[in-house]
Amino acid sequence: MEIQEQAVIIVGAGPSGLSTAACLSQHSIPYILLEREDCFASLWKKKAYDRLHLHLAKQFCELPHKPFPSTCPTYLPRKEFIQYLDDYVTHFKISPLYQRSVESAIYDEAAKKWKVEVRNVSLNSGDGSFEEYYGRFLVVATGETAEAFVPEVQGLSSFRGEVIHSTQYKNGEKYSDKNVLVVGSGNSGMEIALDLSNYGARTSIVVRSPIHILSRGMAYMGLTLLKHIPYYWVDSLLVVLSKLRYGDLTKYGIRRPQDGPFSLKVKYGKYPIIDAGTCMKIKSGKIQVLPSITSISGNDVVFENGKSHPFDTLVFATGFKRSTNKWLQGDDYLLNDDGLPKPSFPDHWKGKNGLYCAGLARRGLYGAAMDAQKIADDIKNLL
Repeated sequence: MEIQEQAVIIVGAGPSGLSTAACLSQHSIPYILLEREDCFASLWKKKAYDRLHLHLAKQFCELPHKPFPSTCPTYLPRKEFIQYLDDYVTHFKISPLYQRSVESAIYDEAAKKWKVEVRNVSLNSGDGSFEEYYGRFLVVATGETAEAFVPEVQGLSSFRGEVIHSTQYKNGEKYSDKNVLVVGSGNSGMEIALDLSNYGARTSIVVRSPIHILSRGMAYMGLTLLKHIPYYWVDSLLVVLSKLRYGDLTKYGIRRPQDGPFSLKVKYGKYPIIDAGTCMKIKSGKIQVLPSITSISGNDVVFENGKSHPFDTLVFATGFKRSTNKWLQGDDYLLNDDGLPKPSFPDHWKGKNGLYCAGLARRGLYGAAMDAQKIADDIKNLL
């Protein structure tokens, strides 16, 4: 078994792990960066739909120590953001160890170090050989979007059409003239529904819970105002503006939450919907809003209002689960069973015995960048 030791071990080479690596490099702190996929930022490179853009303006999405080029548009498309990440990795000379699946990480009290057991799943190592890494510090940077999640639905296995998760969706070209149901009304679900409709699919979307819908301009203004005034004042303004812009959406099957958009974000980590044109499609009837699914039989999907509709394809935009609890042992302070921080923001990033987490506070790329800088600064002070 191969054994290596370094000051810091980072698990995950998405934007959070890359940010942490760059910040450590700025302090000349050595690290090992482990990534289970065969590339960095695999969600962006391999599991994102074609029309994806950053939902927030670029200044809220920069990684530490490298601003976006001035030539970049305000809302970067996926390809340009990937190019930025490629340049970022080159600039900071980041070299992740790929196809390393972390099997366990446990703190060795006697040695005062983290012992991380990893399976090398690269093709040239057969079924996977095991490696051990030791570090005084361990950074969990596996991201909010780790394992694609599809909920259990009665009769789903009997569905005769295609069933995919949003991570498998690229564009709506092959769905023209087909009946497609998008299950899940977060930003990905809403934008995939728009894309399907633009390609001529007969599109429906399940909206179970109340949601806030904001324009890009409203989101930009809200994030800017948050630097100067309390979030509940910002919430009040955004709700008024949303009502003026989008009107009463209850007749279309969409309700607004009681809490404001930033209140929901702080309390539950729920993002508001940044509308890219889906709302107009819903109002025009080109996208139909449906309630929760109760069961599936063949191609027919039954909803909680008792009605059923036939579909050719189901796209589950139902989010992700995290698997940290399967391999991280001995931590009863920092992360919960779902791999998210127990301590509230802004104290969420630091645990005990040199354990940290980056990018798990449900504050997007901006939050990941802040975490990375705090972690690197803290480790510098402890070395």
